[in-house]
Amino acid sequence: MNYDVIIARYGEIGLKSPKIRSRFERKLVKNIKATFECDVERNQGRIYIHPKDFDEGTEKLNRVFGVVSYSPAISTHSTYEEIDKTLGGYVEELMADNILDENTKFAIKCRRVGKHDFTSQEMAAHCGGVVRKIVLAPVDLTDPDLTIYVEVREDDTYIYHEKIKGPGGLPLGTQGKVVVLLSSGIDSPVATYLMMKRGCEVVALNCNNDPFTTPKALENFNLLVDQLNKYAKGVPIQKRVVDYGEYLQVAKDKAPEKMTCVLCKSGMYRIAEKLARKIGADAIVDGSSVGQVASQTLSNILATRYGVDMPILSPLIGLDKEEITAIAKEIGTFPISEIDDGGCSAVPRYPETRADLERVKEACNAMNRDVEIEKAFENIRKLE
Repeated sequence: MNYDVIIARYGEIGLKSPKIRSRFERKLVKNIKATFECDVERNQGRIYIHPKDFDEGTEKLNRVFGVVSYSPAISTHSTYEEIDKTLGGYVEELMADNILDENTKFAIKCRRVGKHDFTSQEMAAHCGGVVRKIVLAPVDLTDPDLTIYVEVREDDTYIYHEKIKGPGGLPLGTQGKVVVLLSSGIDSPVATYLMMKRGCEVVALNCNNDPFTTPKALENFNLLVDQLNKYAKGVPIQKRVVDYGEYLQVAKDKAPEKMTCVLCKSGMYRIAEKLARKIGADAIVDGSSVGQVASQTLSNILATRYGVDMPILSPLIGLDKEEITAIAKEIGTFPISEIDDGGCSAVPRYPETRADLERVKEACNAMNRDVEIEKAFENIRKLE
């Protein structure tokens, strides 16, 4: 098919006030242009994309947050003569591609924008006649096998038959900045993706637990960010790493061993909060799912977040492992998370699952946690 334009549609952006909608549209256009080389026009709730490489455009547009659906289309002038000619050629191409034949139930859906001397129903009936002159396919407006869309504007008309689902959400970079605690596991990359889908710029913080983990853990973190950055064109993910092994060693040496995971997660939140305040982020994000591991029981979630004044968002909190894994497979992070990094050898044999806040405070005092956090934070570094 000799397509010459992609029509992109957005969803909830259209519910915003005119001022906010315009700002979100501009950001969406900027992100599209950063994803692949193209020219873009905005016009009354539609975004018209003219990619330099059409195949690249149709492949990569489903990674741009804010795009609910999109359609490769052929454009022509909004006159009966040009519409008839272009639609006739379009139908012949559909037949050549075995998409339409005399047994295919079809419908025409027409949408008008602007002033015209015909109704949408009249144009749809006219276009149906054009199709029937080429192939005697049955018309079925209730349950068609194929729907051909004809979008008529004042100057140009667009013809297409596909509506490809996009990722939806809000344009990346419209909702502020967050610090995500990103490990090499399955959950936190999915949490990162979901916050990006809601328009948040991401700074990914990895707590390097060496010598309790292998260098493979940091390598996998980098691979995960590379994969997630395929969805972050225009607002790429920034990377920060903090050497966390010394903090963990002190926790094991000076606090009850069963409290190690609680103290570990609590320290991560405190470091993430310090980083967030330094770089102007508005929230912390993690991959917690209630009850999934020892540190994610309700008691431990309460205990580990004590003393953190910044919002901690957990977009996976109500999802089970199968649901999280399904998303990970869809976005391409699952194969990376499955790479064996050796795990964390600091995890005690019997970790605390019902942490009492007072005992957590005692353990924090025993290891002089605030001092250890400050030492770790001084070594935080940015990865390019």
